Amino acid sequence: MNLRIVTQFVTTGLTSTLLLLAAAGAARADFQVCNSTSSRVGVSVGYKDGEGWATEGWWNIPANSCETLMRGDLIARYYYIHAIDYDNQNEAWDGPVPMCIRDSEFTIKGIDNCLARGFERKGFFEVDTGENRTWTVQLTATNAASHAAASSGQNPPTTQ
Repeated sequence: MNLRIVTQFVTTGLTSTLLLLAAAGAARADFQVCNSTSSRVGVSVGYKDGEGWATEGWWNIPANSCETLMRGDLIARYYYIHAIDYDNQNEAWDGPVPMCIRDSEFTIKGIDNCLARGFERKGFFEVDTGENRTWTVQLTATNAASHAAASSGQNPPTTQ
């Protein structure tokens, strides 16, 4: 089974936003990953904050569900994702950007010299959130080759 990644900007119409603000008092802005597969998925995320590069993991996301990885307004424009399918160990969502991870829960500062510092070096794929405050990444299984597709609209592209 090959895997596909689709990212999308989460947006609402002006009327819906005003109703949400009136009902909730404030709009939520988060970075979320949805697992649209029939397997459990482990997700790690990389980003650049005010102190430099960092990676964090693992969020365990059950089949057909979502998890918020970062709460509040996004602190960076670019986020990087590396995910594994726990039920099919050979399947992974990865990319060309090397960052540090470990097998157990982690927060790692810096992305250089991973092996020398006792971490693994794995590839992450880039998610460009533009200047948006909220973003959702959809992890899906497909017959197409693994790739990331980004959209700044409501309908993410389905490139293959």
